[in-house]
Amino acid sequence: MYIGVKEAASKWNIPERRVRTLCAEGKIEGAFREGRIWRIPVGATKPTDGRYKKADAIIPQIEEKLEKLKSRRPLTQGESERLNEEFLTEFTYNSNAIEGNTLTLRETDMVLKGLTIAQNH
Repeated sequence: MYIGVKEAASKWNIPERRVRTLCAEGKIEGAFREGRIWRIPVGATKPTDGRYKKADAIIPQIEEKLEKLKSRRPLTQGESERLNEEFLTEFTYNSNAIEGNTLTLRETDMVLKGLTIAQNH
């Protein structure tokens, strides 16, 4: 016995589009497509949401990354300068992209270093 996307969405209290996405990603066991319609087994369970909804779910990962960072300290002068330069380039590139600039990341880096870019007309 099978149900459709609408019934599954109502049963699991999630949007129909999300149910279709879960079916397409193969996350609902036994679901299959028949033409344009998804058939979902009546007893299928709602897949768990992989996103973090609570702070305590992500805290162990943050602590692990902090330990990794601490193990690499102190940074040498060269490492520190390189990281600052990379940050400035990425920050400038993303800020300008938001404003509609079409320069690539590499071109942005070149401009920050004082090189100019010729435009093609």
